[in-house]
Amino acid sequence: MILDQLENLEKYVSLSPNFPKVLEFIANNDLSALAVGRNEICGDRVFANVMEAKPRTKEESPVEIHRRYIDIQIPLTADEVMGYTPLAELPAPDYVEANDAALYPVGMPARDYFNVKRGQFAIFFPQDGHAPAITPVPLKKIIFKVAIQ
Repeated sequence: MILDQLENLEKYVSLSPNFPKVLEFIANNDLSALAVGRNEICGDRVFANVMEAKPRTKEESPVEIHRRYIDIQIPLTADEVMGYTPLAELPAPDYVEANDAALYPVGMPARDYFNVKRGQFAIFFPQDGHAPAITPVPLKKIIFKVAIQ
């Protein structure tokens, strides 16, 4: 898991051959103006999901994992709290291949919580369980999905 300022995202391009596509997309688009839903970048290798999250508490935000994608999550309209639990500390997941996701039961807390402010990003790898979109106000955010291969 990585938390950093958005202006430093380029320092992480060596982590994936697909990360430069994310940087190019950010440079060429007004993220706050993007429509909610999937935004194509490079087919299933790199795409962006824009979502609007309703207010929810830590207890209402399930821990999730992904196996095929790295998430780069960026809050756009408000600060966001995210939870983190290493996959090694989680029980075996009920993974759904079609969604590339396993959601743990609502109410199961993450091990740690941290703030992600506007102008920051969080990167979650397949070994990182995360509980996103914990916010007291409605939140628009973008999640770049980057294939690990």
